[in-house]
Amino acid sequence: MPVTPVALAHAEDLADFVAASPSSYHAAAEVARRLEDAGFTRLREEDSWPAPAGGRYVIVRDGAAIAWTVPTDATATTPVQIFGAHTDSPGFKLKPQPTTGSRGWLQAAVEVYGGPLLNSWLDRELRLAGRLALADGRVVLADTGALLRLPQLAIHLDRGVNNGLSLDKQVETQPVWGLGDPSEADILAELASSADVSASDIRGYDVVVADTARGAVFGKDSAFFASGRLDDLASVHAGLVALATHDPAAGGPIAVLAAFDHEELGSESRSGAAGPFLEDVLERLYAGLGADGSARRQAYASSWCLSSDVGHSVHPNYAAKHDPVVQPVLGSGPILKLNANQRYATDAVGTASWRNWCHRAGVATQEFVSNNSVPCGSTIGPITATRLGIRTVDVGIPILSMHSARELAGVSDLHDLARTAQSFFAG
Repeated sequence: MPVTPVALAHAEDLADFVAASPSSYHAAAEVARRLEDAGFTRLREEDSWPAPAGGRYVIVRDGAAIAWTVPTDATATTPVQIFGAHTDSPGFKLKPQPTTGSRGWLQAAVEVYGGPLLNSWLDRELRLAGRLALADGRVVLADTGALLRLPQLAIHLDRGVNNGLSLDKQVETQPVWGLGDPSEADILAELASSADVSASDIRGYDVVVADTARGAVFGKDSAFFASGRLDDLASVHAGLVALATHDPAAGGPIAVLAAFDHEELGSESRSGAAGPFLEDVLERLYAGLGADGSARRQAYASSWCLSSDVGHSVHPNYAAKHDPVVQPVLGSGPILKLNANQRYATDAVGTASWRNWCHRAGVATQEFVSNNSVPCGSTIGPITATRLGIRTVDVGIPILSMHSARELAGVSDLHDLARTAQSFFAG
């Protein structure tokens, strides 16, 4: 059936969000910008924080952002509802001494980040984006726009390519960005120019490669949405939309959006889910409500975390890779992820709660479980449950082409995830 105008508008807004978020640092900044526009107060970790009751706040640490709303009658034991997602996506990261090339070509030295589908990056207009640390102590964001390309070898020079393409991660993934002598060029100057700073002032950088193509709605009845970085900006955006419109009711929970970095690498960093960022924020938040450690643990005992990340839709060309019975498909609702080996944190109580939040939002839901012969990955869910002891449910939307430079989602699922997040924040 045709998707609703509201769902189409949500997809277009997601396209804007993804376009503004070519790196995790841009994504965190865009979360903060949008929430500040919605009336949230931006905080800094270096400062003391105001009394939280009745407030709406957002804070950024590197490529992660955490935001929260607090009911006016919140106490030391008011529970928290955490919607967790991640800001990073698989791809490539710029190496030290990044200006390379040969035979008249300028190239960029890059390192594989996470587990991308390498062939999906071929023959696309690519951009460099991330943060630059400057000599004067400032950190600025940079985004070159379309600059690079990974050109594929012509079939005339590789007659067997259609029998199987395998790219050497060092030799065959270095994009071109110009013509000339590498000794007379500087790709950092391109980044510096985009940030209106001098290349000579750059003392460090965290820069990734990103696809430049804008997200697009297409297909029969406008059912499909294709974009880069849906893993996991689709979830970040859903939580952002839900929190920005959330009106904390008296007697309700504290609503939190936690958008972490480095999930694609295992989350072990100061801004990743395995790091202390969320715990640091919650500890300071509850201290402002007069909570000691015991009271905070009381609050955690009544709290929930939704760990939202994309999952696999059944693929019509590779159905045998999926569970033979449980086969979620695009356009039939967000998914509930289950795994016997705790790769996902969902249990029976979490399953019931997820179904209740979906029911209250008027949203259909599907289950996801892996084929026993094709083990699944993991998420921030088990990490968060382990660190905080908060009950956690792993959810998301079904997609195709996961870890491709351009992934495929269902338009209605994107909006339904945001609607369910709104229901979740209400408690």
